Amino acid sequence: MPDASATATATTTATGTAVSRSNRKERVGEVIANKMAKTITVRVERRFPHPKFKKVVTGYKKFYAHDEKSEAKIGDRVRIEETRPLSKTKRWRLVEIVERGTEVAPINA
Repeated sequence: MPDASATATATTTATGTAVSRSNRKERVGEVIANKMAKTITVRVERRFPHPKFKKVVTGYKKFYAHDEKSEAKIGDRVRIEETRPLSKTKRWRLVEIVERGTEVAPINA
C-alpha cells in the first residue's frame, strides 16, 4: 500500500501532519457582481505587450468564484483559487479579501 504522504493531493497524512496540495492557480481581481447566492463575479486584469506592435495592452477576464459566507462586496479586491468544478461555470473559490472597496451607491435621478 502506498504511503499517504507521497501523494501531493492529500491534505493530511495518517500521522496528522499537513501536506500541501498540488500547485493551484491564484488570481487577484475586483468583484464586479455579487447578486447570486454564494457566488461572486471577479474581473481579473492582465497586462501584456501586443505581439506585433509591442504596446502594453490590458486584457480582462471574468471568473465566477464560490463565496461561502457571501462576504465579498462590489469593488473589493479579492484573491481566488482554482478548485474542482462546483457548477457549470464556477471553478474558483474565494481565498481572501485583499482590500475592501469603497462601494458607491447608485444615483437615482
